[in-house]
Amino acid sequence: MKRSFLAIFAFILLFGVPAFAQRNIDPAIDRDPLLEADARKNLDVAWQGFGPARKAYKQVLLRFEETFAAYPEFSKMDEFLYLAGMSSYYLSRNEGKQKVNLKIEKEREKYSPEKLRQDAVAYFALMLERNPQSPYKDEVTKIMQELQAKK
Repeated sequence: MKRSFLAIFAFILLFGVPAFAQRNIDPAIDRDPLLEADARKNLDVAWQGFGPARKAYKQVLLRFEETFAAYPEFSKMDEFLYLAGMSSYYLSRNEGKQKVNLKIEKEREKYSPEKLRQDAVAYFALMLERNPQSPYKDEVTKIMQELQAKK
């Protein structure tokens, strides 16, 4: 009797406890290391273009569009969405060193102030949806309210 009790106890310890201790973990997003590295490079270049020395907001938008089209699951996409939203916002106010020429039809379609404001709101909304705890949340919320008030 003692021996069978010990055998049952040992069986429970060996097979029951590890199974009980396991928890159901949501699968992580599989990230492609090559696409992730390329997207990080584009993000670094976008930050350089966004900085106070360059203010190349059109370049930032082009980098963002390229990255978002190729790899929308980029681990730092919320940061990229912030840069795209801010660049759209600044261009809508005609700020930056890369000026928009509204006389050129292609630029008028892509960079009209109204479209840029709509794009900024869309980028900010997506950023907040994907990462509600973003460090840019307060600044983005304030700018979104300003942009939506202009409608």
